[in-house]
Amino acid sequence: MSSNILLRNLFAQQVLQGANKSIPGREFRRFLAVTSHTNNNRVVGNYDVTIVGGGIVGLATARELKMRKPHLTYAVVEKEDILSKHQSGHNSGVIHAGIYYKPGSLKAQLCVEGLKLMYKYCDEHNIPYKKCGKLIVAVDEEEIVRLEELYARAQENGCTVAMIEGEQIQEIEPYCKGLKAIHSPLTGIVDYGMVARSYGQQFVELGGDIHTNFHVNSFKPNLTDPNFPVSITTSDNKEVNSKHVIVCGGLYSDRLATKSGCDPLPKIVPFRGDYLVLKAGMEYLVKGNIYPVPDPRFPFLGVHYTPRMDGSVWLGPNAVLAFKREGYKFFDINAKDLTEAILFPGLRKLVWRNIGAGMTEIYHLINKKAQIYKLQKFIPQLTVRDCERGSSGVRAQALDIDGNLVDDFIFDQGTCDVGKRTLHIRNAPSPAATSSLAIARMIYDQVERRFQI
Repeated sequence: MSSNILLRNLFAQQVLQGANKSIPGREFRRFLAVTSHTNNNRVVGNYDVTIVGGGIVGLATARELKMRKPHLTYAVVEKEDILSKHQSGHNSGVIHAGIYYKPGSLKAQLCVEGLKLMYKYCDEHNIPYKKCGKLIVAVDEEEIVRLEELYARAQENGCTVAMIEGEQIQEIEPYCKGLKAIHSPLTGIVDYGMVARSYGQQFVELGGDIHTNFHVNSFKPNLTDPNFPVSITTSDNKEVNSKHVIVCGGLYSDRLATKSGCDPLPKIVPFRGDYLVLKAGMEYLVKGNIYPVPDPRFPFLGVHYTPRMDGSVWLGPNAVLAFKREGYKFFDINAKDLTEAILFPGLRKLVWRNIGAGMTEIYHLINKKAQIYKLQKFIPQLTVRDCERGSSGVRAQALDIDGNLVDDFIFDQGTCDVGKRTLHIRNAPSPAATSSLAIARMIYDQVERRFQI
């Protein structure tokens, strides 16, 4: 019995026995390793469609394709030894409601739809979540005008929201102070790493293959078998042949795109977000998500309070340049990544326009007390003694040559024979995790139109 069939049978047995349908941790990693390492042949497999990238968008897309075109053969290839190791497994875990986005925009539509699909999926697959709600709080008169504009935008987007003030805020968050706030009761939290691995589990149960430790090095013509004209190769000479390829490369989407003849822009620049965490015993200060009113002068939402599925509470994040595309610590440095980022004119223009905000972010990184001061605007009782350093995540921020943040979805194809058979998802902006199932439907439509499969 092949290792992939063994993996599918393992999942099926657990479901039939009434086990939790979320991914089975160590067992899943162990059997994924089997699918990757037991095949010593140069050609790992031949498929109708291969998805590059085992993050939440890639896995949602693989699942969607297999469900809607079950007669085709599919594989997911992932460079790490486990799924959802990077952005999908290093994020705040918030299920967003679609409040911030321009009415009528694709981001707004996908987020509102994605929230509904996410809760439905979690219910159907026994994935735990908490619908803990969210407050966007104005703490001074200047912010109230922006808050009211945001409230109007949320209503246009079809979000379930209410404007509250004064004592109503304390009814929801007893320790939170503010003049007015938008209350979003449908905002929630979930472990997106678990969600992504569940997508992978379902994909395998449906008959798909997953190959880990498959670090894509090139896309090139397959000269030995015209039935599978695209050869996806690794630096250690492993090979998957495919009729069509979908690339969901996340932090490496720009580099992967150039390998099949696409334009190098937009450029991916990694920004690290560092969180503080409330010390054990202080979690009572926060019940749900507490966010500031976003400042339109700056590209990020600002520091906020986020409860987690494990009962902890994260505070932050900041936003600083990461010195490595997968650099989760300050001293994680990759010379190629750092040099490439610094030499990119778009980053230099972005930094110059936001030099003051950038220096403030660096100061907050160094000085925990300064970051706490910003958080105390919402919960005055918070002290430096209540917090400690927590986790970090890295955001794949797409930038154009003028230093503008690319805020739209970008689908790209090269012009050569291999490029025409390869669809790159160059940018899947936040909240891509919330919207992952809705994004997968959109990618399916793109695949069907472009590849006519």
